[in-house]
Amino acid sequence: MIPYLDLKKQYHSIKQEIDSAVASVLESGQFVLGKEVEAFEEEFASYCGTNHVVAVSTGTSALHLSLLAAGIGPGDEVITTPLTFVATVAAILYTGARPVFVDVEPTTLNIDVSKMSKVVTKRTKAILPVHLHGKPVDMVSLIQVAQKNKLIVIEDAAQAHGAEIQGRRAGGLGHMGCFSFYPGKNLGAYGEGGAVTTNNPEFAKKIRLLRDWGAEKRYHHDLKGFNFRMETLQGAILRVKLRHLEKWTEARRHLARRYDEYLKDVPVEIPFTPAGFRHVYHVYAVLTDCRDRLQEYLTSKDIYTNIHYPIPVHLQKAYSDLGYKAGDFPMTESVCCRTISLPLYPEMTEAQVKEVAEAIKNGLKEI
Repeated sequence: MIPYLDLKKQYHSIKQEIDSAVASVLESGQFVLGKEVEAFEEEFASYCGTNHVVAVSTGTSALHLSLLAAGIGPGDEVITTPLTFVATVAAILYTGARPVFVDVEPTTLNIDVSKMSKVVTKRTKAILPVHLHGKPVDMVSLIQVAQKNKLIVIEDAAQAHGAEIQGRRAGGLGHMGCFSFYPGKNLGAYGEGGAVTTNNPEFAKKIRLLRDWGAEKRYHHDLKGFNFRMETLQGAILRVKLRHLEKWTEARRHLARRYDEYLKDVPVEIPFTPAGFRHVYHVYAVLTDCRDRLQEYLTSKDIYTNIHYPIPVHLQKAYSDLGYKAGDFPMTESVCCRTISLPLYPEMTEAQVKEVAEAIKNGLKEI
């Protein structure tokens, strides 16, 4: 059996470090924010190459607070992609703003920057690009669009811990970057967690206030804030796992190259990464016109896969009030019908990658 992800195996590889960190927090009696979270913020800022990190409760709250820090509110518009998890869009709506979608590129599956200028209006205040699957958006071109139109850029880097463009890491490419530490992420907590990266001290200060009821001093509330604080346990766990992240990332990239090699003559579209971009392969997704039948075949062989995402946000029932319809974003809709995410995690073996690739090859012949 080949699972899609194996968090137990990862835990056992660092069990002694994790258990020691957890025990230390329990002994301290400090369970919300505190020194472990502060230390993680400093270490993650160094990793991302930014001046500030503010740790929060989830990736969704990171997006929400970043938008608020940027002054986004009712009547504003934020450009983003329909090929993402719904949290990206939900965070925009939480502020009272309206998400405006742009279709994706056929090669990278990231937002098509060349189409952005067509949807900019006087109400547009920000761009929220999503580094899908761990591959950065073309941020050089995107920043040019943003500067021309005086727009804030907030990266959704929930899948892109350690991703790079020409050596610059995700989270430090826009005005702010938003990370999720959901357990299945490349850098995952043992529960929920998130963070905002930025080089702007004012953004960082406002997000720190907003995450903790708008209070810089206890019981003195300067802003209407939220309870979006990171738990101390998660900060301690993330500190341990951050020390292993580069090793795990290189393992993912190595296994992705093996997938590329084994699937090069198989009739599926494998991931494309532009020159100078570092893809960290949170997801290794291939495209095929017989996705559902292939997934069934692989499951019958005890090979477990995932689909990111079967329904684009603009066609989700919950977001039908945005007014979009089928056919509005044809590339996104095509990808959602054809994409399948293969097993990929640092503890996976080359032999398992080869087994998955062989099963795909055989499956496509049989179905």
